[in-house]
Amino acid sequence: MTERRRHAEVMSAAERAGDALELFSRASDRLRRLVPYDAAVWTATDPETGLVTAPMLVDNLGSGERCGAYWESELLEENVLAFRDLARAAVPAAGLRSATGDLPARSARFRRLLGAQGVDDELRAVLRTGDRPWGVVSLFRMRPGAAFGPDEVALLADLSAPLADRLRRFARPAAPGGATRASAPGLLLFDEYGEATSINEEARHYLALLPDGPSVPSALGLSLPIWVVGTALQARAISRGRDRGTARVRIRTVDGRWLTCHASCLTGPGGRPGPAALVIEPAAPADLAVIVTQAYGLTPRELEIARLVAQGLPTAGIAAALFLSPHTVRGHLKAVFGKTGVSSRGELVARLFAER
Repeated sequence: MTERRRHAEVMSAAERAGDALELFSRASDRLRRLVPYDAAVWTATDPETGLVTAPMLVDNLGSGERCGAYWESELLEENVLAFRDLARAAVPAAGLRSATGDLPARSARFRRLLGAQGVDDELRAVLRTGDRPWGVVSLFRMRPGAAFGPDEVALLADLSAPLADRLRRFARPAAPGGATRASAPGLLLFDEYGEATSINEEARHYLALLPDGPSVPSALGLSLPIWVVGTALQARAISRGRDRGTARVRIRTVDGRWLTCHASCLTGPGGRPGPAALVIEPAAPADLAVIVTQAYGLTPRELEIARLVAQGLPTAGIAAALFLSPHTVRGHLKAVFGKTGVSSRGELVARLFAER
């Protein structure tokens, strides 16, 4: 089978998916026929920070505790082919054995986790459009097994952009629905070892709105979704100088709305490491700007004009505010209407900004 036909076979399955989790399931089932593997992890990521978010599909790879250890290693340890590096690489996919000269134990996650689980090789990729990562995938072969070959790596790399394009479309804002807001932001505290130690009722409220997925047990009487745990881990990575990014992720609730989860590490007396504080609350308009822009394929200028439409400005007012001609504004509006599938300003506001 040619490369083009293999690519088309996976995408034909993915394009029939009704949501992101079904996309992962369909793509994984079809890809397994072309690139044999024994276990896999597919997860969406925040397109701005690259942190994992809902949904996540874990196939034949153990319990939630090991899932937590996997992402702890990913963010806090010295690893080969870290997702943050693949997101910036010229080719967004690679095999662990190939990258380590057939010495996978050079990577901390293999020494700590994968080797003991019987993994022989890992093929991972970042699903990205442009410089925005919308998902990541890891495929695993158990011992005894062959290393992933160049053709298999090339196929997964070739699927990166089209699968990411499908993922971003599922991130479009939901229609108005039930309220997600609690009386105050949710707050979780983690000690310096990453154990959750305190939680307020608002955080419990928001956590109950999150979809099912891998979770990590805690001493608080509830399991914490891996997306929340991963955000706290990223805060620790930043405090240790392992990353200069942001510990911030947007997570979609079961009713299609968005929450923002952000964390930072505190310091104690004498500068000693303190707890990590994690806040979870409804996503503000600024938090959703990248999601909305990318989900509909809008340019920054088109989103800017859409925002001014939402403020009630007429074409002439938008033109004056942006130092554009009315003709140019009308051209941008026509493009925005086409991309969002609406025919009036009222429909546009409802579609892009309803949940805000």
